[in-house]
Amino acid sequence: MPRPPMVAIIGHKNSGKTTLLVRLAAELHHRGHRVMTIKHGAHTFNIDPSTTDTYRHYHEGNAERVAMVAPDKFALVMRRSDELTPEDVATTYMSDADVVLCEGFKASALPKIEIHRRQVSPHPLWVRGSPESAHYRAIVTDDPTLDPTVSVVRMDAEGWLTTLADLVEERIMER
Repeated sequence: MPRPPMVAIIGHKNSGKTTLLVRLAAELHHRGHRVMTIKHGAHTFNIDPSTTDTYRHYHEGNAERVAMVAPDKFALVMRRSDELTPEDVATTYMSDADVVLCEGFKASALPKIEIHRRQVSPHPLWVRGSPESAHYRAIVTDDPTLDPTVSVVRMDAEGWLTTLADLVEERIMER
């Protein structure tokens, strides 16, 4: 299966990764693209509360896989002994996407867009000359003093989201 174009949205905790990903996904969808997303979690999760049947299937019944099917949605929860990579998830489940936006996965080799806000951290994750810096495509920031060797999208500039979506189309999706 072919792997769709992917980009990781990274940043310090509480920097606005989710908000940026959601806004970028909506803009790309508005442009007619099939957008899919992957969220990295550092800890386990439950997608349904303990009062649901599917929760009971998984936790009380110890089912290896639990699927929930509704007229408009499908969800599959499966036990794993190892963590899937975002590339594995995209290839297996999202091969028909025009682009997959990933939240987190800063240690991956995926192309990266960092969101850096001064009120959250004085310095971005990006470090000039580091091996990881080669994976960066842009930094979205409110810091006027930031001078990286990658594209900078200023959050206070008019049309910044359009600029970022254009960058994703050109440098990630290669359109």
